[in-house]
Amino acid sequence: MKRSMDRIITSHAGSLPRPGDLRELVVAKESHQPYDAGKLATRLRQSVAEVVKKQIESGIDVINDGELSKVTFTSYMRERLSGIEDRKASHPTQKIYARDEKEFPEYFAKGPVFGGGAGGPSGGQGGGTREAVLTGPIKYIGQAAVAEDIANFKAALQGVNPLEAFLPAVTPGTIEHWLHNEHYPDAQSYLYAIAAALHEEYKAIIDAGFVLQIDDPDLPDAWQIYPQMDIAAYRKFAELRIDALNRALEGLPEDRIRFHTCWGSYHGPHKYDVPLKEIVDLILKVKAECISIEASNPCHEHDYHVWEKVKLPAGKSLMPGVVGHYSDFIEHPELIAERLVRYAKIVGRENVIAGTDCGIGSRVGHPKIAWAKFEAMSEGARIASKQLWNR
Repeated sequence: MKRSMDRIITSHAGSLPRPGDLRELVVAKESHQPYDAGKLATRLRQSVAEVVKKQIESGIDVINDGELSKVTFTSYMRERLSGIEDRKASHPTQKIYARDEKEFPEYFAKGPVFGGGAGGPSGGQGGGTREAVLTGPIKYIGQAAVAEDIANFKAALQGVNPLEAFLPAVTPGTIEHWLHNEHYPDAQSYLYAIAAALHEEYKAIIDAGFVLQIDDPDLPDAWQIYPQMDIAAYRKFAELRIDALNRALEGLPEDRIRFHTCWGSYHGPHKYDVPLKEIVDLILKVKAECISIEASNPCHEHDYHVWEKVKLPAGKSLMPGVVGHYSDFIEHPELIAERLVRYAKIVGRENVIAGTDCGIGSRVGHPKIAWAKFEAMSEGARIASKQLWNR
């Protein structure tokens, strides 16, 4: 995995703006509505090529496919795992804002907003009128789907020369949020079964030559889902989910794996987010070289102090978010540079990559704002590099 050896390199957390017509096709496919499969395949190839070009033009060094084939970063797994039944909702909604909701019920009565005008009472974690239920053994059946993602991305990379390329995939714990288990006898056997299935997708991405990014908002945001838990109980809960993730990563090269985590990324109070200091040691247990984490929004910018007390292990790198999805304000490059220099002085300049708090593709008001944020980040990285390398 590339590091900032002579300058601060740039990347991001995953999702990127998707053309409206493509989104309609992707949504229709996932919701089992009529759609033109040929048109979808063509538009995906075209759109991935376009989003690759836009990333490079915006100054992003380590790029991806924008997650354009996926309705969301997690629900795409519905078509890649066996044993899932779609039925009328009967389970309680997993609310990734449950602790906040207890204090701010009036705010959440209208549904949390995830950006770009998209919201809903489920918080993006299932619920509503339908739900996904696991009623049989879970196996990976997404070979054709992941192969298509890989092929589209490789085709888009022809003729361009990014520093590196990555593809994201979701974690066992995050799937557990929305996939209700009615088959396995307990949480451990359920999570380990998910892990065994996901290993195949993880391996396919790495075998294709890409960096694997693991998307795991579950680690911090499940704290909100279970407001009855105290820190001790939550840490025990989280350790099992990390163990399942590490099982899914078993045998894969750690230096080709990036771990992204966040606090759910809904637009809302986030007053009761679990403090980073309470879970940072758990994050460091994940078998991944790079850690991508929120670091620029008003609830988590101060978290750089955690790294003053917790030493980043040798061999690991840190990708703090220096631009964010929580606001349509475009961060000033000088502010971005300050954030990067601050982290570089704590963990070492070679161990810092400029990143985003979370995926900003659908969470800001307009695609142009997302690309403008990337441009600002790239300029901020250049400013920081001049300061850090004295040239």
